[in-house]
Amino acid sequence: MKLSMPRFDQAPVLVVGDVMLDRYWHGGTSRISPEAPVPVVKVEHIEDRPGGAANVALNIAALGAPASLVGVTGDDEAADSLTNSLKGAGVRAIFQRIAHQPTIVKLRVMSRHQQLLRIDFEEPFATDPLALGAEVDRLLEGIKVLVLSDYGKGALKNHQVLIQAARARGIPVVADPKGKDFSIYRGASLITPNLSEFETIVGGCVDEHDLVSKGAQLMQDLDLGALLVTRGEHGMTLLRPDHPALHLPARAREVFDVTGAGDTVISTLAAALAAGEELPHAVALANLAAGIVVGKLGTAAISAPELRRAIQREEGSERGVLGLEQLLLAVDDARAHNERIVFTNGCFDILHAGHVTYLEQARAQGDRLIVAVNDDASVSRLKGPGRPINSVDRRMAVLAGLGAVDWVISFSEGTPENLLRQVKPDVLVKGGDYGIDQVVGADIVAAYGGTVKVLGLVENSSTTAIVEKIRNN
Repeated sequence: MKLSMPRFDQAPVLVVGDVMLDRYWHGGTSRISPEAPVPVVKVEHIEDRPGGAANVALNIAALGAPASLVGVTGDDEAADSLTNSLKGAGVRAIFQRIAHQPTIVKLRVMSRHQQLLRIDFEEPFATDPLALGAEVDRLLEGIKVLVLSDYGKGALKNHQVLIQAARARGIPVVADPKGKDFSIYRGASLITPNLSEFETIVGGCVDEHDLVSKGAQLMQDLDLGALLVTRGEHGMTLLRPDHPALHLPARAREVFDVTGAGDTVISTLAAALAAGEELPHAVALANLAAGIVVGKLGTAAISAPELRRAIQREEGSERGVLGLEQLLLAVDDARAHNERIVFTNGCFDILHAGHVTYLEQARAQGDRLIVAVNDDASVSRLKGPGRPINSVDRRMAVLAGLGAVDWVISFSEGTPENLLRQVKPDVLVKGGDYGIDQVVGADIVAAYGGTVKVLGLVENSSTTAIVEKIRNN
């Protein structure tokens, strides 16, 4: 299954559900309390992160999709913290504030990246489901996907009103279910229970065949468009009526913290569907995103550059020969990861030891090396008849195979100045014995604050000399 990055900026999503605040107290531990056999944590840093439905909306916004959120909070400091965090992330948050009740807060005491204790502050909300439904109905205009993020805390009390309102407008409904009664999600386009939640409803599954069979029956009973069962280290299983089951393996390289992984799955799924992706592709993207988030500490959002890089790695295009559009996206992602971009160019007709040494030295000037290669016509203009010896596709393939080179691109002009204006590398590197002011494109790079460096050439290494030696022999 070939994956690509969706246009999330054109994928508005509305999230409705249980909003909570994930609060972290970070500090060191160096002694045991004299009052009880417990560690003493000296709190040095307090961190607030949106949780529950708020984390779903935050993840959607982090991918670059327009995100709106409807939920219920108390009328307190925690609700203010949530509002400010979501507003700063670009989420349009509309809260039904209930006086004299606390906003749900999950307080985690952390030391040395380990969770020592969790303390919950919450009471069931006595909300007016019709008021919430009216607010959602008003916001559905222009929305591509509705997400029900249900943690069973009381914000969602009339699921069918919301599902039917969305279906009447042709808007898919994706629900993250909770509880022992899934009939409240009847008619949803997709529900995403984890294996434990799924087995609570249908009974234990002895194998994958049993899971598929019971899932098919559940979809039929509840008129569901699809069912995605998340299975931890066993990946995910997507079930659709009249389609074979799709099993996707877990993508996590290292599991550090599973907090919020379900939020990441449903948010990526919803944003991808809103962007027009087919369901299997949206699930595959969500699987990649889940593999990223479990490698982070605590509730965390996945950014568009992180997901794009995971897609590139999956498709084998994280390095190698790229077109201009691919290269500009790769450079954007590298910069989002605070990586320094190095650029060099040349004919590289017959690759020799001098080239390899030079490219290794160039790569040492930063984190990513772009090599721009003259195409065949421009080499002929520069070097004369009979050149190049090797065609541009072969020259680029050899360069892409070097460990020092990240990306290779060709250009047809006599100079790479147009490329430099678009890529804007942090460092422009050339090899030779001339001054920086003689480097083509140096003025372009210097104008935006980049660096220009001239590296020495390896002695007795020359493509022209090699060609002459071959011809004379």
